[in-house]
Amino acid sequence: MSVNDNPLQLKPITELNAALHANCPKCRKGDMFQKTSMGFLSQKMYTKCPYCNFQFEIEPGYFYVAMFVSYGMVVAEMVTLAIATYLLTSSESPWLYLGVLLGVALLLSPFNYRYSRVILLFWLTPNLHYDPNKADKPFSEK
Repeated sequence: MSVNDNPLQLKPITELNAALHANCPKCRKGDMFQKTSMGFLSQKMYTKCPYCNFQFEIEPGYFYVAMFVSYGMVVAEMVTLAIATYLLTSSESPWLYLGVLLGVALLLSPFNYRYSRVILLFWLTPNLHYDPNKADKPFSEK
């Protein structure tokens, strides 16, 4: 019986699924952020993947670029939200827009922080690709 005949064999985790769950871009199994009691809002990032030992900060200051990614995300969110607020309320009050935009910007800041780093590692870093060999066994077993 060959390996391909096993119907229960797990397929590799897709890139999008790994990115949505903030898994390591190299092995797609280890977590990028530590699990805390806050769950999804955890902002404490591992320095290395707990599964494959890949170092997330490729060079000193690497995640400063994530600020630009986060800026782009915030601009897209604010434009979308301003248009939606106008279409829903037809209000011309600047205080309504200011309150809605600042409130949502504060609420989405943990999301933007987390996913700006994920986007940077998964799609904006050249020569960083999934390695199926790193996904086979945890670092401690290699």
